[in-house]
Amino acid sequence: MKPLNPKEIVAELDKYIIGQDMAKKAVAIALRNRWRRQQVPEELRDEIAPKNIIMIGPTGVGKTEIARRLAKLAQSPFLKIEASKFTEVGYVGRDVESMVRDLTELAVKQVKDEETENVQAKSYEIAEEKILDLLLPPPPRRASATPMPGVQEVETTAKPLSAAPEQSASVSTREKLRTMLKGGKLDDREVELEITQQNMPVVEIFSAAGLEEMDINLKDMFGSMLPKKTKKRKVKIPEALEIVAKEEAQKLIDMDKVMKMAIQRVEQSGIIFLDEIDKIASRDYGQGPDVSREGVQRDLLPIVEGSTVTTKYGMVKTDHILFIASGAFYVSKPADLIPELQGRFPIRVELNSLSKEDFVRILTEPQNALIKQYIELMKTEGVALIFKEDAIEKIAEIATSVNERTENIGARRLHTIMEKQFEEISFNAPEMKGQEVIVDASYVSGRLDDLIKDEDLSRYIL
Repeated sequence: MKPLNPKEIVAELDKYIIGQDMAKKAVAIALRNRWRRQQVPEELRDEIAPKNIIMIGPTGVGKTEIARRLAKLAQSPFLKIEASKFTEVGYVGRDVESMVRDLTELAVKQVKDEETENVQAKSYEIAEEKILDLLLPPPPRRASATPMPGVQEVETTAKPLSAAPEQSASVSTREKLRTMLKGGKLDDREVELEITQQNMPVVEIFSAAGLEEMDINLKDMFGSMLPKKTKKRKVKIPEALEIVAKEEAQKLIDMDKVMKMAIQRVEQSGIIFLDEIDKIASRDYGQGPDVSREGVQRDLLPIVEGSTVTTKYGMVKTDHILFIASGAFYVSKPADLIPELQGRFPIRVELNSLSKEDFVRILTEPQNALIKQYIELMKTEGVALIFKEDAIEKIAEIATSVNERTENIGARRLHTIMEKQFEEISFNAPEMKGQEVIVDASYVSGRLDDLIKDEDLSRYIL
């Protein structure tokens, strides 16, 4: 894939995320710097560390979406995890190294899927031959007997004469079957397949610090020790082709190569999104629950700083993984993080709260805009939704008003309002086939105004 320059990255992000130009600019530079690092001389390459980013802003303004879209754009392994998961390890929390293991698992799956796609044509060819073997079993080979003296010449001349027509007819029939198989004329026929099953024992291990790796090793150990069971199933030919092709693809993939590529991808282009980092920022250092928060920060420090983590696929270095942290920072502020961790997140960007104008754009402009989603959803039932401009303005106005009066949950408020507004249509849509529904300002008001006026009710419903 051609590396994108920062302006092109921002243009791609603009297709899905409205506003937040500072944050887009920061992540675009971070992504481009990765490409730049690969171009510098090798002796300097390892010395250039990624500039990790902290995004500061209320919920629902696009922090997670920016990071997720960036990773998709770069085809990088991406993991989103809440920093609060690492509190109280041994009770409800997790070991901080588990996020690197999870990212490696995702990278292995990503590379494996790519390799499966590469061998797909070959695996289908093999699957086709195996299905043809089931439909028309090849003639059994005759056992070669020890020739008797004086009979050798007769046998050698007799065998080709009897075998040639049989073999020719078999090849001809097989080719006819192949043509029918490719043309879909055999799709209704069933074949019997032997499918390999492996029953894994249920092993419960508490998610305490350091035990995740033990859990993985136990699963691998039991998996190799237990005998594989086969089960016969009758399936139609298209499904049989899929099953056999999938099995053959697994055999064609070089797992050593997959693991090596996955580790390299994690180390060079992995992105970890640390959400809710403000929940582990403590305002005063001392006794009480804040001490455990500071402990989580100290546990995170070596991972963000650069260390080596043991995974079941090998050792993974975290020196060049890009960490993007985010938080609302209502109660605390980035300066409440321990100084060492602050130093590992040198880039800080503030995301703005969304206005009514932003809501109007969110409803209409992005490729996955909510208005487009509802129109397409109702189209599947044969119902045509037609949105007037004043309806979109009214929805944006209500979303802004509810956010101001209750909790500000950003663009997520639009999902609540849209779902409540079209609840009746969604429920009755199967009986409304062929109908057209005009959505204008009065339509929106009729369904939401009473709910908005009752402040107590709107707190619970919207």
